[in-house]
Amino acid sequence: MAGADRPGADAQAVVALGGGHGLHASLSALRLLVDDLTVDQLTAIVTVADNGGSSGRLRAEFGVLPPGDLRMALAALCGEDRWDDTWAQVLQHRFAGEGEMRGHNLGNLLIVGLWEQLGDHVEALDWVGRLLAAKGRVLPMALVPMDIVAEVSGLTDDDPDQRRTIQGQVEVATTGGQIESIRLIPDNPPAAPDAVAALHDAEWVFLGPGSWFTSVLPHLMVQALREALVATSAKVVVVLNLAEQPGETTGFGPAEHLHVLLDHAPDLRIHTVLVDASIDGLDELHQVADKCGARVVVADVALDDGTPRHDPERLAAAYARVIEAG
Repeated sequence: MAGADRPGADAQAVVALGGGHGLHASLSALRLLVDDLTVDQLTAIVTVADNGGSSGRLRAEFGVLPPGDLRMALAALCGEDRWDDTWAQVLQHRFAGEGEMRGHNLGNLLIVGLWEQLGDHVEALDWVGRLLAAKGRVLPMALVPMDIVAEVSGLTDDDPDQRRTIQGQVEVATTGGQIESIRLIPDNPPAAPDAVAALHDAEWVFLGPGSWFTSVLPHLMVQALREALVATSAKVVVVLNLAEQPGETTGFGPAEHLHVLLDHAPDLRIHTVLVDASIDGLDELHQVADKCGARVVVADVALDDGTPRHDPERLAAAYARVIEAG
């Protein structure tokens, strides 16, 4: 965003919660607002439940937090000059070949190596952030790896109401049934104290976009984070996805996404719901939002290539308008 487009409000402390590609998109937008002086403190709080791919392999072998979503968040916060862009690409580099390194990300290995050297998850992430000149801080939502457990219906043709228990982020995300609810193992993982403090100090909290049941909602299952989200004076903005996610939110429109969020956290006070202008079902969304006292902001935030991905500059402009409106 150009400086001339800056809304002119005082710089704000912002926290973004999520994981994976959704959080990467949100942070890529918020990083532009740091450049633009709309945001002066930016903290990402990242889901740590991944059990697949490189992250799952490292988690299983070393007993550490899965580093992949943390790596993606750090990469999103890199700047746009040659130094920052190069390091972002290095962090995201995935090894090819046929050996044991195949599929691992260099950034994942760097993060795990620092965890072993320093013995502190948060300190190690801060070191990586300094190496990358990241324009914000990345924190895990909890200090132990966890599993997502879902109650799922619709998996049995002769009894679609029958529920089965599915465990593991990858397994839940690809279940193909109707996810009714989620919980975590352990059921009350220790939240990162710095993450709790960031929520208390924030002026704005952005929740989503991302895999709804496996990246967004898990934050509400960590008791200390949920209590901080309920107690904070920050204004909570729910950023809805651009499309349903096959295997996880099949058939969901914007109203269903908000319904599920409120079912899992009925005490959460939502200030704003941000949705793309192209999404169907806006009337139903307004009805649900009205019941919980939230305003709905409709904006063009998608890329023009037809894929369900957010455009960082458009999303940044929408975030700036939300913050300016207060």
